[in-house]
Amino acid sequence: MRPLPPSSPAPSGALPLEQAAARLGETLGPRVRRAARRLPLRFPAEYFSLIDPDDPADPLRRIAWPDPEELEGDAGALADPVGEGAGRPHPLVIRKYPDRALLLVTRRCHFYCRFCFRAGEAAEPGEADLEQAVATIARLEGVREVILSGGDPLVLPDARLVGLLEALGRIPKLRTLRLHTRAPIHQPDRITGDLAAWLGGARPGPVWTVIHATHPRELRETSDRAFRTLMRHGVPLLAQSVLLAGVNDDAAVLAELFGGLYERGVKPYYLHHPDRVAGTRRFRLPIARGLQIVRRLREALPGPAMPTYVLDPPDGGGKVPVSWLEPVGPGRWRVPRPGGRETYYEDEAEGREEGR
Repeated sequence: MRPLPPSSPAPSGALPLEQAAARLGETLGPRVRRAARRLPLRFPAEYFSLIDPDDPADPLRRIAWPDPEELEGDAGALADPVGEGAGRPHPLVIRKYPDRALLLVTRRCHFYCRFCFRAGEAAEPGEADLEQAVATIARLEGVREVILSGGDPLVLPDARLVGLLEALGRIPKLRTLRLHTRAPIHQPDRITGDLAAWLGGARPGPVWTVIHATHPRELRETSDRAFRTLMRHGVPLLAQSVLLAGVNDDAAVLAELFGGLYERGVKPYYLHHPDRVAGTRRFRLPIARGLQIVRRLREALPGPAMPTYVLDPPDGGGKVPVSWLEPVGPGRWRVPRPGGRETYYEDEAEGREEGR
């Protein structure tokens, strides 16, 4: 057995709130400070440097900076926007599908996206909590894959992460492991050769790693080095994105993002329709407009670079391709489910656009 990495690297510096505000020319009034309490704030300096301080509409500013709108009433928000509450055999384990389970290994991130659908989750899990969660997964029948998520699993120190991978590797029924992370985008120096070697050599493995990217400007030399380090150690890379109003809701922008990922050896996997999370109204757009964007996008990309446009409805049944949905009235869509079952999704963003 390989020895554990001696320690995780210290992450590169993060900007204090006041310094970040000064760089962007923002005023830290009481409403901004209250909005900032909805999610923790952490601004990795290298990533924050990508924001154009002279552009108030900069897409990366939009996902980084707290907006007073987050405090306003949001009639379209849902308490459990993707239906995770009912399918929890343990507080850290989510099971929406018969063959896989999600393990929430941390609540922390290197950077907190303002559109996060798990904003306001409970306290950081401890070692005993994670041990109990792994034991719960071992008892679940039919589970073949575990997905490490959070928060961002790569916030954990190497030794703790490797301990989790080894504990999961001792469950005979598991066939694959997957890990979802923004680290190559927000904190590229977190991706070291030691970490990549563990992900590539895990059993069952290698660990499929899904990178969350939102805009083509996030693809730069530091993230490229992180991708190359992972690939050099045999880690297969996928990518997922969220379709966000004012950030990437443009076919040309998405074509640059997904084409750039594909050129780097990262397979675009999902394009998520935005979830109805409280405080995120400014990011939501109608399904009909999303479908128009995706149709134009399909003309601009080779097949392997084209992700599947998906919706994760609040019924807890898991993601479905948006192309499966059937309109049944203004802002109302039928969602087909296996076995002939069906539910319905109310597209509140369409109603807001029509009411303007």
